[in-house]
Amino acid sequence: MRLTRLVSAASAAVLTATLALTGGQLAQAADASVGAQAAGGDYVALGDSYSSGVGAGDYDSGSGDCKRSNRAYPKLWAAKNAPASFHFTACSGAVTGDVLNKQLGPINSGTDLVSITIGGNDAGFVDVMTTCVLQSESDCVNRVNTARAYVEKTLPGKLDAVYSAIRNKAPRARVVVLGYPRFYKLNGTCVVGLTEKERSTINGAADLLNSITAKRAADHGFGYGDIASRFTGHEICSGDAWLHSVTFPIGDSYHPKAAGQSGGYLPAFSSAI
Repeated sequence: MRLTRLVSAASAAVLTATLALTGGQLAQAADASVGAQAAGGDYVALGDSYSSGVGAGDYDSGSGDCKRSNRAYPKLWAAKNAPASFHFTACSGAVTGDVLNKQLGPINSGTDLVSITIGGNDAGFVDVMTTCVLQSESDCVNRVNTARAYVEKTLPGKLDAVYSAIRNKAPRARVVVLGYPRFYKLNGTCVVGLTEKERSTINGAADLLNSITAKRAADHGFGYGDIASRFTGHEICSGDAWLHSVTFPIGDSYHPKAAGQSGGYLPAFSSAI
C-alpha cells in the first residue's frame, strides 16, 4: 500500500510537471503567433511628436507640420519587418482629441498592430518646458505641479477615450502604448541651465505621466513600452544624451535624437510586441 502511494505520488508529480511545461510551451507558442501575426500584418502608427520623430531629422516632405521622420521608430520597425500595410498618422503637437478626430482613419477590423504615444501635449508639455527655461524656479515648479494635477485627474479619462476608440475599430489588434523618457540625469554633466530642483521636478512629472499611461494601457489589455528605463544613461546631462536640450530649430528641443528613436523607442516597441 505504501509503495503504491509512493508510485502514485511520483506519477502525479511527473504529470504536474509535464502539464506545467506543456502549458508554458503553449503560452510561448501563442505569444510567438501573436508576434508573427503583428509583424506580417497591417500596422498603424498613431500619436504625437515622440512617435512622428520630431528631433530625429530626415522628415517626409509630404507630412508637413506633422514632421514624420524616416528615422522614427514606426518607420524603422516597418522597414525591418515589412508589414503587409503601414500607415503613419502620428503628428507633431497631437493631443488625444487629434488622435480621435484625425488619426484613426486607417484603422479597421483587419488591423493587426497599433502603436501610440499620447498624453504629453494634453498635460501642457510645451508650456511646462517654456516656463521652466524662461522663468524662475518657483514658476517652473508651480507649472509642473499644475500639469501633475491634470495628469492625475483629467488625463486618464482622455486616454480611456482614445484606447476605447482604437479597440472598437480594431478588436483583434495588438496595441502597444509607449511612454516618455525622463529628461535629465541628476547631478550630471550640465553646469548651466535649469536647477537640480527643476530637473528633479520635471523627471518626477514624467514618471507620473508614465505610470498613469501604463495603468490605463493595462486596463484596456494593451502592451506598454517602458521608455524611461531605455533612456537611462542617455538623458540630458548624461554626457551621451539621446535627447535634445534647448536647440534650434526650437521645436526639436526636448525630443529624441535619431539615436533615441533607434536605441530607445524601437527596441521598447519591438520588445512589447
